[in-house]
Amino acid sequence: MADNLAISDVARVFGLRTSAIRYYEQIGILPPPVRKNGQRRYEQSALFRLAVVQRAQESGFTLDEIRELFFGFRAATRPPKRWHELSERKIAELQLRMKRLKLMQTLLKQMQDCRCNALEDCGKKLLSKSSKERNHAHLR
Repeated sequence: MADNLAISDVARVFGLRTSAIRYYEQIGILPPPVRKNGQRRYEQSALFRLAVVQRAQESGFTLDEIRELFFGFRAATRPPKRWHELSERKIAELQLRMKRLKLMQTLLKQMQDCRCNALEDCGKKLLSKSSKERNHAHLR
């Protein structure tokens, strides 16, 4: 691969829009490129960084988390430790999200079994049920 690539070439390699690459520069994830005749020219190190950014995004990391991956640690912190710390938090976040999704799925299945004649009837049942749950929780 050539050393100094135009922004359009870099975009093509990663399946990105050129505006995304400029945005990564703007927020500091991607270092500013060398300019040659007014055009952005990217060194191979920018491609390596974009490969890390892309993998992190595929793994569910936000741009803020990706910025933390690059800049949120002491410079001497090795990549395995960085990935481990951030991945541990992301896994905990995903587990909580999956727990919430499972609860939502249960509630949706219960709603599929609704036999009420009017939404007001649903409201009465839900209010009665939540009142009983609050009373039981208070007794614990």
